[in-house]
Amino acid sequence: MGSRVISHTPQNPGRPIAWEDRLLLAVSLVIPLTGLLLFFLYPLFLVAKRSVTVQDGRLGIDNYINILSMSNMTTVVSNSLIMSGTTTLLCVTLGFAIAFALQRTTLKARWFIRGALLLPLLAPSLVQALGLIFLFGRNGLVNQQTGWDLHIYGFWGLLISNSLYALPQAVMILEAALRHSDTRYYDAAQMMGASHWQRFRDITLPNAKFGLISAAFVVFTVTITDFGNAAVIGGNYRVLATEIYSQVVGQMNFNVGAVIGMLLLLPTLVAVYIERVSSQRQFGGHSESAIPVSSTFVAKRDIPLGTLVYFSSFMVYAIVFTVVYASFIRLWPYRLDLTLANYNISIAGGYAPLWTSLYVSLIAAAVGVIALFSLVLAQRRLPRRWAKPIYLLAILPVGVPGLVLGLSYVLSFNISGSMLGMLYGSALLIALCNFYHFHSQGFLTMVTGMRSVPASLEETVTCMGGHSLHALRDAILPFMLPTLVAVFFFLFMRSMVTLSAVIFLISPQLSVAAVSVMRLEQAGFTTQAAAFSVCIMASVLVAMGLLKLVLHGISKTRYAVKTPS
Repeated sequence: MGSRVISHTPQNPGRPIAWEDRLLLAVSLVIPLTGLLLFFLYPLFLVAKRSVTVQDGRLGIDNYINILSMSNMTTVVSNSLIMSGTTTLLCVTLGFAIAFALQRTTLKARWFIRGALLLPLLAPSLVQALGLIFLFGRNGLVNQQTGWDLHIYGFWGLLISNSLYALPQAVMILEAALRHSDTRYYDAAQMMGASHWQRFRDITLPNAKFGLISAAFVVFTVTITDFGNAAVIGGNYRVLATEIYSQVVGQMNFNVGAVIGMLLLLPTLVAVYIERVSSQRQFGGHSESAIPVSSTFVAKRDIPLGTLVYFSSFMVYAIVFTVVYASFIRLWPYRLDLTLANYNISIAGGYAPLWTSLYVSLIAAAVGVIALFSLVLAQRRLPRRWAKPIYLLAILPVGVPGLVLGLSYVLSFNISGSMLGMLYGSALLIALCNFYHFHSQGFLTMVTGMRSVPASLEETVTCMGGHSLHALRDAILPFMLPTLVAVFFFLFMRSMVTLSAVIFLISPQLSVAAVSVMRLEQAGFTTQAAAFSVCIMASVLVAMGLLKLVLHGISKTRYAVKTPS
């Protein structure tokens, strides 16, 4: 029998911990934290350092002075703020209308609306821009068929494509805010003679204010850091995301790129902080005894609201399905006969980037699930004074734009003669970049799943003479399995479609699918870019189907165990 080392856990302050348990805790904690140090904090430190490093190696603020004194930088910054602010206003307004329609009205065909919200999540952000170009570009279908001279490139095209890309995230947050309302307030107001508008103004909006703030800052963060739509449809409307790419890739000016990266990081961190505070206040005051608000039909409200929601959903379908349709067209929009020739892609590496994306996404998902589960498992056993700093560190990556993280990897790993330099140009480094880009979302999901594990089960295993490995096998993993599967597929699907985080890490020998779509479009092969986009969407759809099958299988197995014949 192994020797015992006296220590304590938050669940059992008086129970001694065996050396095996202490070893498992140490391994579960040290490895994920080392990963965060090497692949998140260290690269960000180098970006910050590079931004204050002048030509002769001295430290100073000369780079910031030079950047801010550039004639076009004021325009680029103001363009980014105006674009993100306008997109935020549009997305929050339309997102609230959609969320309200789904939660408070009796609209039919909700599958149609939810399907429209799902589509933008299946493909890289630039697919929305690609669809708009097919419809309203200089050679777009609408211009050709009507003779109109629409100019979709620039501010308006970027506004529409960014709004379509960020809208689903706003709706999810606002639906959650509306879902947690209590019908008793509405009943009391109705008994006092309040009209529908007065109840909306005095109860609905105040209750949803933190959800509105949270959605606003999420949309702002997503759009100010997005690169795909800006690169495809932005035209001469330059924003910070395209400027950092131009400085680093076009001019190899890493110091200037680092400065722009830090400028891009500041508003994002502020937005994330406000979003977190708003989210905690929104859901922290929710009462478990609240009675959900039932859906009702009010003709004066629901008919115009339904028209707006269905029209918005139709536009999403039209833009995405146009991309799918264009992938089968011989020469858009002049020869509209159907063909499979666009899927015979031989340039931009052919289909090799798609297989690379699948491989990279599998690595990111596998490494991510193991690292996140280990970190959450260790955090569960630590005292609160240690668990809270780890929690804050684990959610910090959500405030770092993908472009900034990708640039930080170039500065950290593009170094010859070092061990870290051996990773540069490899699929593993791209996978790690993708994982740490979405680290926060996966971690929060894992924490939620871990909270569902009853502490009494672990105590039962301990009382029967088991140690941490037994508790892990018999108590934690059975409850955590659905969460592990969900996090795996989340990391896989997001890695398949991300562009901003990996745009700096690709090379002539190694590329990914989202970058290939951008390269094909920029080279003028728009229908082949559409075909490649369809392949990405099909891959993500298959992953979603597998996720549902696996979760359904887990659910059936649990039901069979609970109800034996």
